[in-house]
Amino acid sequence: MEEQQVAGTVPADNGNNKKKLTSLQKRIITSVCYIVVWVAMCALKWCVPAGNVAGGWGSIGFDVCFTAVSVLGAYEFMRAISRSESGVNCKISYPQHAITMAFCAMAVPLYALVEMAMEGGLLAISCAFTAYVMFLAATSVFDHKKSSVKGTIYCVFCMLYCGVLSALLSAINHLGENSMAAILLVFMVPVLTDSGAYIIGSSLKKVAPLKLAPQLSPNKTVIGAVGGLIGGVLAAIVVYYLMYFLGGINGDVFYTRFNDIFLTVRSETFPPLVSFVLVGLVTSLMAQVGDLFESAIKRECGVKDMGKILPGHGGVLDRFDSMLYCSVVILISFGTII
Repeated sequence: MEEQQVAGTVPADNGNNKKKLTSLQKRIITSVCYIVVWVAMCALKWCVPAGNVAGGWGSIGFDVCFTAVSVLGAYEFMRAISRSESGVNCKISYPQHAITMAFCAMAVPLYALVEMAMEGGLLAISCAFTAYVMFLAATSVFDHKKSSVKGTIYCVFCMLYCGVLSALLSAINHLGENSMAAILLVFMVPVLTDSGAYIIGSSLKKVAPLKLAPQLSPNKTVIGAVGGLIGGVLAAIVVYYLMYFLGGINGDVFYTRFNDIFLTVRSETFPPLVSFVLVGLVTSLMAQVGDLFESAIKRECGVKDMGKILPGHGGVLDRFDSMLYCSVVILISFGTII
């Protein structure tokens, strides 16, 4: 005879009734941790005197972050390629895999060390990338049964996408001038671009439902992309006035100058604020292109997320794809119009 449950009693909790965090809660927790770490790295960069070192010794915190992006991003990319249907005929040997991961692991430290010692980081990265590509080609030739041309091309792209672009982020971090403003743009423009695209896109999608790239990301709309551009411009304006109030511009100090962190704008093409608006606009555009390209990679590989290391956000490339693309625009901009 089955034992009947006594009325008024509570069933025993075997661990199955534990509350689980929702996806939104995970995203919020991860975002808070992300902001705390970012603020700490900014404070380290701002507070530690630069001395004669490009970017200052306080920049090392960001270098560690960019190294992690490079290594974990490369791991996620190579794993996605190896598991995808398109990778069935894409043979990548163990030496090729090891060479790719090794380059992505040393790209940022190599740039940072050389740049801080003798200001030749870009040359060092260029030489290292060339050497590693030659090693990849050699392994493809001498171990052709376990590798393929297609697999070699994927490895080269991984080194460019994860390793070289992460080194460009380090180059922004070690700019001789304006590195603080540039690094703020690197982090703030993609975030406000995503926020602007989400807020405007979700609010006006019924009024303007035109899809931006339906085959890659069905939820993205043209009006949302416009909202992203607005968010990127707003981020650039915030960075401009933050630097103005806390550091000053071209010797004009609003309140105080701390550790010589200030803007030096020598370009006469545009006024400083207009320059930042233009940089924010183009950087926001590239951030959205980077996000769509990452969606194309995931669709090609047949995966929803590149990884699970960031709860609620996916993998490292899911979070930092836009930032990697932004590095090129910001680095060029701070060498030309700012």
